[in-house]
Amino acid sequence: MARELHIEGHRYWILSEPRGNGWMARVLELCDDGTNDEIGIEARAETRGAADAAAERKLRRLLHLPVN
Repeated sequence: MARELHIEGHRYWILSEPRGNGWMARVLELCDDGTNDEIGIEARAETRGAADAAAERKLRRLLHLPVN
C-alpha cells in the first residue's frame, strides 16, 4: 500500500507492507523523470497507520519541518 505526500514542492510515497506481527513503512521521493529515490527512512509499528505516521514524522524531522 502507498500514500503520497506533497511537501514543499516535492512528492513522496510512504510504502507500507506487513512484517511479522506488524507493519513496516519506508519513504521514497518521486522524481520528475519518473524515477524514485530511496530516502533511507523506515518505521515499524503494530498497525499500518502507526507505521505510516512514524515514517512521515521522520521525514518531516529530516526536512526540518514542524511535526504534527
